Amino acid sequence: MTDLEADLRKAVRGEVGFDVTSRALVTMDASNYRRVPLGVVAPRDADDVAAVLEVCRGHGVPVVPRGGGTSIAGQATGTGVVLDFTRHMNRVLALDPEARTAVVQPGLVLDRLQDAAAPHGLRFGPDPSTHSRCTLGGMIGNNSCGSHSVAWGTTADSVSELDVVTVRGARLRLGRGWAGAPTGLRELVDGELARLRTGFPELPRRISGYALDALLPEHRADVARSFCGSEGTLGVLTEAVVRLVEAPRARTLAVLGYADEGAAADAAAGLLVHRPLTVEGMAADLVPSAAVLPRGGAWLFVETGGSSESEARARAEEIVRAADVLDALVVTDPAGQRALWRIREDASGTATRMPDGSEAWPGWEDCAVPPQRLGAYLRDFRGLLVSHGLRGTPYGHFGDGCIHVRIDFDLLTRAGITRFRRFSEELADLVTAHGGSLSGEHGDGQARAELLPRMYGDEMVALFERAKAVWDPDDLLNPGMLVRPAPLDTNLRFSVLPREPVEVAFGYPADGGDFSAAVRRCVGVAKCRTTSATGSAVMCPSFRATGEEAHSTRGRARLLHEMLAGEAGGPVTDGWRSEEVREALDLCLSCKGCRSDCPVGVDMATYKAEFLHHHYAGRRRPAAHHSMGRLPQWLRRVDRLRLAPLVNALAAVRPLAAVAKRLGGIAAERRIPKLATETFSRWWDRRKAGGTGDLVVLWPDTFTEHLSPSVGRAAVRVLEAAGLRVALPPTVHLEQAPVGDGRTVALDPVSLLRGRGRVCCGLTYVSTGQLDRARTVLRRTLDLMAPVLETSAPVVVLEPSCAAALRTDLPELLHDDPRAARLASRVLTFAEALEQLAPGWRPPALNRPVAGQTHCHQHAVLGDAPDRRLREAAGLTGDLAGGCCGLAGNFGFEKGHFEVSRACAEEQLLPSVRQAPEDAVVLADGYSCRTQLEQLAGARGRHLAEVLAEELDRRP
Repeated sequence: MTDLEADLRKAVRGEVGFDVTSRALVTMDASNYRRVPLGVVAPRDADDVAAVLEVCRGHGVPVVPRGGGTSIAGQATGTGVVLDFTRHMNRVLALDPEARTAVVQPGLVLDRLQDAAAPHGLRFGPDPSTHSRCTLGGMIGNNSCGSHSVAWGTTADSVSELDVVTVRGARLRLGRGWAGAPTGLRELVDGELARLRTGFPELPRRISGYALDALLPEHRADVARSFCGSEGTLGVLTEAVVRLVEAPRARTLAVLGYADEGAAADAAAGLLVHRPLTVEGMAADLVPSAAVLPRGGAWLFVETGGSSESEARARAEEIVRAADVLDALVVTDPAGQRALWRIREDASGTATRMPDGSEAWPGWEDCAVPPQRLGAYLRDFRGLLVSHGLRGTPYGHFGDGCIHVRIDFDLLTRAGITRFRRFSEELADLVTAHGGSLSGEHGDGQARAELLPRMYGDEMVALFERAKAVWDPDDLLNPGMLVRPAPLDTNLRFSVLPREPVEVAFGYPADGGDFSAAVRRCVGVAKCRTTSATGSAVMCPSFRATGEEAHSTRGRARLLHEMLAGEAGGPVTDGWRSEEVREALDLCLSCKGCRSDCPVGVDMATYKAEFLHHHYAGRRRPAAHHSMGRLPQWLRRVDRLRLAPLVNALAAVRPLAAVAKRLGGIAAERRIPKLATETFSRWWDRRKAGGTGDLVVLWPDTFTEHLSPSVGRAAVRVLEAAGLRVALPPTVHLEQAPVGDGRTVALDPVSLLRGRGRVCCGLTYVSTGQLDRARTVLRRTLDLMAPVLETSAPVVVLEPSCAAALRTDLPELLHDDPRAARLASRVLTFAEALEQLAPGWRPPALNRPVAGQTHCHQHAVLGDAPDRRLREAAGLTGDLAGGCCGLAGNFGFEKGHFEVSRACAEEQLLPSVRQAPEDAVVLADGYSCRTQLEQLAGARGRHLAEVLAEELDRRP
């Protein structure tokens, strides 16, 4: 233990982390930069903050305040001690509806303040797209804005008073009339009045540099406002009094279509006279599908408010009439508005990939110019990109003249980094020529601070340095930001990654087979850190259950990044053998929610399987990997020996079950599920063939086969009722012969000698990282399925997790076998099969409400639109919950996971079932979901096939 760490542990009551994980998690924010800190402290209160500053000043160690870590310019990283305010100092301390103020702590997530203010008809005005995870402290540090700034301004416009601790321990309460000003600040300003009155451009989004002009007499010498945007370089915020605004009772969203972004930019400023709440812009190359948007190549999202829906709509229609548009869409439905806003909010992640899949990066994320000059600036900006051979997709706050853009900089090679610097210098000159600010929202950080002299001149920047010295004479608060900055092309986070692709098992087709590129996908926008799941969202259930950064998708990606960095100055030095990385991945449920919900498509389930494969190579594996990872093997042996009744009887004896669970690495709190005494395949072998229509091959997954054959029987009943002919996959490796009725096949002697086999999606092997075994199983499966692949027959898979494994894991793991892609393309879910293969069939009408949860793999990989349409056709009303059930295959059964598993279930699944009407149908297509419902709530969930089959059987 270092002297610094020991002294901090003695001085503060909050957590002190100098361990590998604590440091690795905060090496980066959402920028291009990386710094490795000495340690992290999570202070409990202002006394802790003062104690940390005192200890660090004694050791000469810098201090960096950090909120949600979503800063895009590098100011939330540092080499000293990082203060993490999100763990303890994260509350709304008071809210006064009459005064329209709130007292908040710096680690409070913005959405939590909005939740507290909403019952009073109030809200905090600024709302960055990261509102679900950014903190008030970070917003004050960066002077954040958001989409509603045309109506409610920047964070500085919403700040009343700030409590700040200086590096030398002074506790100041900042406000107007020089309130809380440190000694020497007033004298500094009084001596530079002329410069302060003429040296700042007039525009709504001028965030760059220190806001020293707020200290002018005509601005009421507002010290609190001047502190906003100082990026943690002047003092450490411990409490804030913020102003709230009245939220419109109704809102309408007008989406205006234009030919291109230039036309949209030219039109934006003219709409401000109508006093909209937002004027946001984006172009077609940021939209995955423009089907829901009006005709055009670029759009303005213009929101209006009113005391009623009709008033808000009338204002929106007035704007549509006044705007010169190609097409327009006016949306009053809140759900429809949320869906459209989600397109805009996800742009910060979507923009990190160009349309061809290549990477794009921040660095020039939020320049701002006067709104009237935005069109001209964008055209010049596009020209500058072309001259440097770069590509980027602008979007953002067109009404304020503030543009976000990710650019396909090459930050991996020296030539690319040289071009990055040259472009940055020329763009700074371009922005200044248009009367703009290098930063219009996210602050300067390391990305732009070096270029501030181009905007302000050397003398004003020297004045910034003098102001910094008044507040922080020891230069220990976030040094290298704003004044005396590090060069913009140093400390790049990519410089430590391996230059050659790492040898891996999966193919990573979207990342050119490069695991480092896959890990680089995480840019830190931290959508995975949302504290509550909304709608159908899944990501990231383990973070919501624990609140720990290490258990977020971003946290795990950070640890993998540091693992790849290895000996290049990073905290993780033992590569694939790292216990810290293993521990962080241990609580990943492999729900694949991040694959769809993460704006950049991080797939942590695949990364986890890859890591476990390498981590345990040649080493002893946990018992659970053998007991549950090889579940298909054990269950086939039990079936072959007809031991299911005996196994069930033994599992019912508590002492024996306890021993079995202990030996198998299974949580003591879990009940061992009962095995079916007759498997689905045995039932199939004794039934009479039915159906004469098109052939479908029904996949007998392990769960349907051995644990819930009723689902398979029900699916056969429904598929045949829909006029389809059902067959099962072959059980021997045939050199030829087509699939017939699933019973009779031509056998050759070699096939007979090989014996019967079963197809398997390999899911349990993949989820436990037994990838060599998974490949063997999947190749054998492809051999068995060869006759099927010679036909056009689709493959219907009832278990969503198995369907997802076949669609994604199979072709990515066997990327060298063309049969894998062919089989993956044949996979249909139960609902997809009925919709595509029997479009004229109508299900029986149940006319009942539903409860339950959309399977996480259904949400993330397969899509649930056909399921929703099938439920609607059957008269099953209502929506299923989002999130994850928490059992997630082997995860919830593993020792040490029970509490997290239960917490995940309690988030959405269990409440949805408890609150459901008595006649509600509890739907759960996944075996894990049904098991979780049974074991935690005593509720019986059913596959949709079971519900439909039961109603069919009731018919005459």
